Amino acid sequence: MAGLLERAVFPQGVEAVEGDFAEPASLKPALEGVRSLFLVSRLGSDAGILEAVRQAGVEHVVLVSSITVQTHPHLGPADENRAVEQLLKETGMAWTILRPTQFASNALMWAASIRDRETVLAPYAETALPTIHPASIASVARGALTEPGHHGRTYALTGPEPLTARQEVEAIAAVLGREVPFAEISRRQAHAQMVAVFGVEAADAVFDVTGGDVNPELLRVRDTVSQVTATPARPFRQWASENADAFR
Repeated sequence: MAGLLERAVFPQGVEAVEGDFAEPASLKPALEGVRSLFLVSRLGSDAGILEAVRQAGVEHVVLVSSITVQTHPHLGPADENRAVEQLLKETGMAWTILRPTQFASNALMWAASIRDRETVLAPYAETALPTIHPASIASVARGALTEPGHHGRTYALTGPEPLTARQEVEAIAAVLGREVPFAEISRRQAHAQMVAVFGVEAADAVFDVTGGDVNPELLRVRDTVSQVTATPARPFRQWASENADAFR
């Protein structure tokens, strides 16, 4: 956490206070006077964190969950997210739950290959998902934290259009001003690398929700971002432009 605080830049008047999600008791100084909290789960004991938050007098928690809770409830990671949602609801605090689809920033997994001018390899190259810009999630979270009308609401969040992995690589190539070679590989061929990053269960879940077991609920584009923020969801090409240096 200290390293993050050293790199972070805050607006004038914002105070940074350190805490360790692995040690919920350490969060007490950071929670003094806090009424609303933004929470990303599984950074520590969610039960312990939520109890510390409740005891500190926090009134409202905005939780980042996953759209797979409703599209793929049978998958292990989805069940873990559902369990955290339930923990939050049982605290008695007001809550808002955000369920985003695949993040645009997942494309950073291709960064090394693109920088080294190697071929980007991905399975399910023609499955189009409504990938979301993380800043669109942040915009919805800001609204939920600071504006009335969001308590007890669950928001499924997507980007403005479905894109395939091939199209995402093409968008990155356009930003870089050069061709980026792409090739589709099988799930079996991609398995070892994905397991090394996520572990077996989570890797299999990623494969399912990126092409192996998609359904209309997962593929559907939603206008929730614009409904909550009055601003359209940011497109993938904007994320690619903003993060082009990661691929150079």
